[in-house]
Amino acid sequence: MPKATTRTLRRVSAAFSLILSLAVLAPFSLPAHAESAVPQSAVPQSATQIKLSFAPIVKEAAPAVVNVYARRVVSQRQVSPFFNDPFFRRFFGDQGGFGAPRQRVERSLGSGVIISADGIIITNHHVIKDADEVRVALSDRREFDCDIVLDDERTDLAVLKIKDGTGNFPHLAFGDSDKLEVGDIVLAIGNPFGVGQTVTQGIVSAVARTHVGVSDYQFFIQTDASINPGNSGGALVDMSGHLVGINSAIYSRSGGSNGIGFAIPVNMVKLIADAAKHGGKVRRPWIGASMQGVTADIAEGMGLDRPRGVLVTRISKGSPAAKAGLKVGDLVLAVDGTQVGDPNAFGYRLATKKLGGTADLDVLSDGREHQLSIALEAAPETVPRDTREIGGRSPFTGATVENLSPAVAEELSLQGEDSGVVVKSVTRGSPADRVGLQTGDIILTVNQEDVKTTKGLVSIAGSDPYIWRVEVSRSGRTLRFAVRG
Repeated sequence: MPKATTRTLRRVSAAFSLILSLAVLAPFSLPAHAESAVPQSAVPQSATQIKLSFAPIVKEAAPAVVNVYARRVVSQRQVSPFFNDPFFRRFFGDQGGFGAPRQRVERSLGSGVIISADGIIITNHHVIKDADEVRVALSDRREFDCDIVLDDERTDLAVLKIKDGTGNFPHLAFGDSDKLEVGDIVLAIGNPFGVGQTVTQGIVSAVARTHVGVSDYQFFIQTDASINPGNSGGALVDMSGHLVGINSAIYSRSGGSNGIGFAIPVNMVKLIADAAKHGGKVRRPWIGASMQGVTADIAEGMGLDRPRGVLVTRISKGSPAAKAGLKVGDLVLAVDGTQVGDPNAFGYRLATKKLGGTADLDVLSDGREHQLSIALEAAPETVPRDTREIGGRSPFTGATVENLSPAVAEELSLQGEDSGVVVKSVTRGSPADRVGLQTGDIILTVNQEDVKTTKGLVSIAGSDPYIWRVEVSRSGRTLRFAVRG
């Protein structure tokens, strides 16, 4: 072989050896920042890591989730099939077709969450609504009767207290629902269909879902964890084992889970739990302003690149909003740094704040963004309620009415009204019920006479006209009807 060829082969061999050496040594000579960027594999250190199981979280959380059994007695009159016969009614009168009242027991089943060692339980309002007796069963099969400490229909939440308990019950710690993000893993724990305690797993699908129609404060965590009837009142738990929501509703056409469930955020639950500890009455902040959503047309008219925020449509005179300088036509973009996209989100942000503090609003006014600090006060009762139940023979018989004030309007979830006479409740089957009066109706005029106070309405109801012509305001619409006297 020629010498030149031999020298060439030696050089190639030496170069190959050098490249191989560099390749072997390269992993040990990376810069510090490059080494940290490479994912490090590790041998599993425990059985839990090998199984990738949620079992440790479930073992901590599940004992605090209880089954809730509510029982109510309903009286019913049995109507004779002959009652609609005029001949039968001629001899036996209007009451002859009714048999003796019969009592029927209704039962409902749901779930609840123990939130303190002394046996305080959070569940849904609709689980224990109108219940005469409430009983809970723990995961260890112990059963206890409960007292209803607080029942708040507006949030669809209720607070129970275990009777005669020995204390030191397993309980869940509160998390922070504002820190949840779409994609976070959550567990739903409850008693679906009464089959026993069940755990399902999913992710957070949305964190500010509104227009669900379950409660007045329509602001929910949406999850695809399977939630079925009976899960209501159960726990939505994060990966730290903390309570982040109370399962409340499902979206379903068949009655079963379709992968869309809704939970009340735990930050709202905290408000109700705190109210139960301090007198059992929920007092919510009131700023004296009404809002509406921003449509694409409104956004274009205001020169916005897209719809955002909520538009101020009304300010009550002398209210915290008026004192802070908020004006009709202003656009509220955020509350304490959190953006709000519709009136429901704005209402939720205020409702979860404590009285006596302040809320900082980011406001767009006259094309300029600035911040306002608004005091959080309870809605005032500017006039006495003077609650009265209407009797006699009138279209209002069976209605309980009150003088309207900001406090009453807040209790009845009325927007944009703070004076007049409002229907507080209507007795079922009464003349007021038959003519269609509803809770929240504001009675404006009767036979063209303005109704300003409950005392005035009682006086008008005592008259005996041939025709009753009534004008009421309902959800911002004016309704008129006439009834024969």
